[in-house]
Amino acid sequence: MQHFPIFMAVAGRRIVLSGGGDAAMAKLRLLMKTEAHLTVIAAQIAPEIHRWAAAGKLRVIPRAMDHGDAICAALFYAANEDAAEDARVAAIAHAEGALVNIVDNLADSQFITPAIVDRDPVTIAIGTEGAAPVLARAIKADLETRLPQSLGVLARIGKTFRRAAEVLPMGRKRRDFWADFYFNAGPKAFDDKGAAGVLPALETLIDTHATATRTAGHVDLVGAGPGDPELLTLKARRALDKADVVIHDRLVTPEILELARREAVIIDAGKEGFGASMAQADIDALIVEHAARGAHVVRLKAGDPTVFGRLDEEIAALETAGIPYAIIPGITAASAAVATIGQSLTKRGRNSAVRLITGHDTRGYADHDWRALAQPGEVAAIYMGKKSARFIQGRLLMHGADPATPVTIIENVSRADQRIIATTLAEMEPTMTQANLTGPAITFYGLAPRDAATQSLKLREFA
Repeated sequence: MQHFPIFMAVAGRRIVLSGGGDAAMAKLRLLMKTEAHLTVIAAQIAPEIHRWAAAGKLRVIPRAMDHGDAICAALFYAANEDAAEDARVAAIAHAEGALVNIVDNLADSQFITPAIVDRDPVTIAIGTEGAAPVLARAIKADLETRLPQSLGVLARIGKTFRRAAEVLPMGRKRRDFWADFYFNAGPKAFDDKGAAGVLPALETLIDTHATATRTAGHVDLVGAGPGDPELLTLKARRALDKADVVIHDRLVTPEILELARREAVIIDAGKEGFGASMAQADIDALIVEHAARGAHVVRLKAGDPTVFGRLDEEIAALETAGIPYAIIPGITAASAAVATIGQSLTKRGRNSAVRLITGHDTRGYADHDWRALAQPGEVAAIYMGKKSARFIQGRLLMHGADPATPVTIIENVSRADQRIIATTLAEMEPTMTQANLTGPAITFYGLAPRDAATQSLKLREFA
């Protein structure tokens, strides 16, 4: 970020604007929503600005700006629509200690004014650092339609009630109270009786939450998908929004962890085949420990937790401890990967079943029904198969598989650095080793990329 977003306190402080034309009026329409003391300085001032001054919304000084005009100003806008004059007045404001914005001059401005969705006191600022104002306006329009006008009323009433809510302990109990107010009791009271009905509803609600017994923790066992945040389910996104603690595996991408609630504790409980890892029993104990304290825990697993995710061990630990849980499935790597190569996991006339197999398990390289897999037309998605590639290749060839059977390796499925490598069973090794795979990879046995051009990727990768 080149601009760090903050909200500046301007109530009762000076904001000075130099300019009296269209650019000035556009800024003033926004600035008049604040409680700042506004001063407009320009030799030529539009009649509408004079009408605002007559209404007491701002003060005008009908002359060119001079030294001393920006003293004690928190913010200064140069909106003269003249580069030389804007540079002159900006220099004065700089010298007198104000933060300066020059309209339509991003490079020489100390701050920028974002697009704003106003549900006072709820304010949403949208900025693109000057790169895409049209995009910012589109996002603003979308949010305007989504957020009800009553949101501001509820927030104002809630603000006056914050001290009363301090009778509730900090943390989840207080957060549950406010969530109940803003998303359930508050909107209902407003719809039924208008603003007058909201405060009584708040008083009843706080009594209900204050006398409620301490709620037990809860665990969501969540699938994070293959890595692209846009492939998260809505349920997964909501779980991350509510999480007190997020316990994640090593394949969950930073972009997805960024979506967790800012106050959440983030714990890396990564496991790596044939490498350093946290023991499953320790992960189970960690989940139970935090949930037993009343926390909302999200156990975040890459892909789908029901596919090679050690889900049963974690469920058993939760059931033994009497902790409620929910399973939120995710898009498994096989589904995302097969979509990237333009294929289907099953196809009439080719295969009516697909096998999801793992390259290794707790005992080492995993054994499977190699004779059945070696039959023509069979398709398998091989998880965790990088280190076991030669073992799998040997077993299949030993049981009569065609050496020309297509094999496709997809590394970092759905991510920006995804790689697709097309080869055959006969060349599965040394292709895997030569590819120098560093990210998570899934291997399709029996499938080639639909795009013929993609099939030459291997040759280009290793040329």
